[in-house]
Amino acid sequence: MSEFDLELINLSKTYPGGAVAVKGFDLQVRRGEFVSFVGPSGCGKTTTLRMIAGLESITSGQIKIRSEDVTKIPTEQRPTSTIFQNYAIFPHMTVRQNIEFGLKVRKLPANIVVKRVQDILDKLDLGDVAEAKEDALSGGQKQRLALARSLVIEPEILLLDEPLGALDANLRKSIQEELKLLQRSLGITFIFVTHAQSEALSLSDRIVVMNAGEVEQISEPLELYTRPQTPFVAKFIGSNLIFSGNLETENAANTIVSTQLGTFEGIAAFDGSRKAKGEDVSLVIPSEFVEVVPAAEQASASDFNKLNGKLIDVVFVGRDAHLSIVLNDDTTVRLQSDAAAIRSRSLDRGGSVDLQWQVQRATIVSGHT
Repeated sequence: MSEFDLELINLSKTYPGGAVAVKGFDLQVRRGEFVSFVGPSGCGKTTTLRMIAGLESITSGQIKIRSEDVTKIPTEQRPTSTIFQNYAIFPHMTVRQNIEFGLKVRKLPANIVVKRVQDILDKLDLGDVAEAKEDALSGGQKQRLALARSLVIEPEILLLDEPLGALDANLRKSIQEELKLLQRSLGITFIFVTHAQSEALSLSDRIVVMNAGEVEQISEPLELYTRPQTPFVAKFIGSNLIFSGNLETENAANTIVSTQLGTFEGIAAFDGSRKAKGEDVSLVIPSEFVEVVPAAEQASASDFNKLNGKLIDVVFVGRDAHLSIVLNDDTTVRLQSDAAAIRSRSLDRGGSVDLQWQVQRATIVSGHT
């Protein structure tokens, strides 16, 4: 038996008229893995999810679930279940009846239906509202009902299309935590589509970043956040300091980039042997790794890169500080930093500041943003 619950092999979707929605998507998802698709609107993430579910035809490629080719198998015969943003709860049915529905469609014996429904009611803490209808449920209860209805049929893969998008911020955070704990306890593979970066970064084992129908990067959350591989990912994920430049050379450990602000070093996200001097590249540093200090307050160590600028504004939002800094070439950069650290440095608006970061924290990607 395959170690992968899901395999997408050169999956593509082109609509009549020639519009390409998804192009050459390859992915292998291990059993019990939580994988999120993120990207801007229209990037192809929901179309891909719908192709996996069988709700959207494919133009070319293959979809395999546990080694079985399901590319041409109808939706109702695939071992998947889908939760949509609107939940699609039957308003005329009680919570219990909503959960029973999928099992009865599959014509399971009555005793099995009763047991499975009660088990999932208990697991998702819905017992107290089992006889209530949709209009009597809170947002969190509706979310748990949607999960219960999908999980009770015991799918091999659960597909979730922005299921938390309609919830307020506090409830969304609470449901995120419940969702991850539930996924771990059940061991079911989750494929999760979201437009919220923070959601994907906190929930996922791996994240797929899509852009214009193509995959830009597939990585674990920490690697994605700290080591983007393309200019698009550098701009889309996190809050990064980005400088366009040209490839200079490599020394024993690092790659060197020349920019209009000076020469800097970093870790290349590409094979340097395949690049020529002078090629367009971008230097990327996550905001969290950039220290902002009063100019000349302390000398940077040799393994630090450094820039000078003028602090224009700083806004404190909870534990975060949002800084606007004008650099020596008159460009303005915005950084997110730790509020306590910024307060401790007594930075003055209009004052000269140094931006510094460890060379090893910088990533160099091919191309300009």
